[in-house]
Amino acid sequence: MSRKRQKEKTEKANTEEEASKNASLMIRQTPNEKLPAQTFDEYQCSGNVEIDFPGLCALLDMKDIPAVITKQPASSTAETEGGDTDTQSQTNAAPLWSKPCLQVELETEDPLSTKSLKASDFLSHLQPSGWKVDEQIARVLQKMLPSLNKLQNLQFWQAGLTDRMVISLMNTTSLCSNLSAVTLEGNALPEQSYHLLLSEDSNLTHLSLRNNRIGDEGARVIGTALSTTRSANKSLMSLNLAFNSIGDAGAAHIAQGLRLNRALLFLSLSNNQIGDSGAAHLAAILGEFALTHEEVVERRKLLLERKQSPFRGDVDQSPAGHLTSGPSSTSLSKGTSKKKEASKKDEKPAANTENPKSNKKSSDIKVPQSKGGKLGGKEKPLSAQEDKSITTPNEEEAVEIVNPLLDQSVQHRDGEIFLPGNRTLTSLNLAGNRITEKSLPLFLKSLEMQGEGGGLLRLCLQRNHFPPECECYVKIKELMTLTDPVERNSSEQTEEEGHGA
Repeated sequence: MSRKRQKEKTEKANTEEEASKNASLMIRQTPNEKLPAQTFDEYQCSGNVEIDFPGLCALLDMKDIPAVITKQPASSTAETEGGDTDTQSQTNAAPLWSKPCLQVELETEDPLSTKSLKASDFLSHLQPSGWKVDEQIARVLQKMLPSLNKLQNLQFWQAGLTDRMVISLMNTTSLCSNLSAVTLEGNALPEQSYHLLLSEDSNLTHLSLRNNRIGDEGARVIGTALSTTRSANKSLMSLNLAFNSIGDAGAAHIAQGLRLNRALLFLSLSNNQIGDSGAAHLAAILGEFALTHEEVVERRKLLLERKQSPFRGDVDQSPAGHLTSGPSSTSLSKGTSKKKEASKKDEKPAANTENPKSNKKSSDIKVPQSKGGKLGGKEKPLSAQEDKSITTPNEEEAVEIVNPLLDQSVQHRDGEIFLPGNRTLTSLNLAGNRITEKSLPLFLKSLEMQGEGGGLLRLCLQRNHFPPECECYVKIKELMTLTDPVERNSSEQTEEEGHGA
């Protein structure tokens, strides 16, 4: 009996000694490796969502941890061999179909190259149901997002987000240098925190806020975020506000925000409750409009600041004796390079309209630096052709858009100052509203006024309260056919096919 105990004792001692040797060997081999984090705050994110997300959830003692479903890039082996990577992912993850998951799309095969993150049910593309992101999940995402340095797209569909979560997430996403597109749909926020996504220092270029019950009050704060006399969003190019119960008052607020915004290219207000009153406000900012008293006061301040600035030339005197100005240090855009990015990432209806617009929209750039690098001084108004030549690849980063209040194209009539209107907006979608035939002449007038100086390439007015055959609408469609690249290319192709036949 004693021999048996002695034998067991010896074996145990040998096992412990071997384990000790292995442990010290591992320490010698990997001296820089850290022990696994014991708490949530100690955890160091690697940038690999498949590891970080469940790891962080486990440290918060979460019982039901959403699965991570990773979609490989299109150039993966599966696609090369003729397979469908989406289908294969779904097949492999069949048991998880009905459960919440975090969908990850990679830019390359590197697991650290996450470019898109979507919180949704795995069948959301078939039956959008979403899943509720609670405080713990929001905390995990907030911890993890800054490590995703290639993240470009963040999506939440019916995620039950609160104002507090949105504020926290937006503070975090400001650390994501490449994040440019956010989709926040089916998330009604009582405090209407959506406008924080459009802040003046936001880097987002694409924002979808569909189906959030934004209403007229939400439209008011969004309109203010787009622009006021003293501030303007400088980066957002695409904004989707469809299905939000926005009425005439809300449309008026959005129109107000478009007066001095010179960054937004695509705006969707489809399937709302906008009638003739709201449509009139939107049509008005497309053509020339008179400055308000507040805008006139701000314009005078900017002119005075420019005149006193040691870095700017003297303010010109127009032939009529009115003050005008060259380029202003108060730029409302980071440059035309932002516009060209739109050709890669916009929404379905306007996806093919962007490249032509990036050339045409260069006419929005009013007075660039003159030859020799001098700023200010007398300069001739630029022709459309000269404007287009400004945005060459080598120079576009240095070009700034003039503050609309200092636009040289202003006109003085009957004691009022008129601006040429917003000619930066490329696409306006008002389909599915309550607009009648009464508003159509206003849109037609503004479109004719824009002419060759930039302006809308696409105006959608389908499914409103007027007959498609009414004369004014037919004229609008004919005018849009001449400017809409999709329509124009389609008609040209039809004509070529006809000649070929």
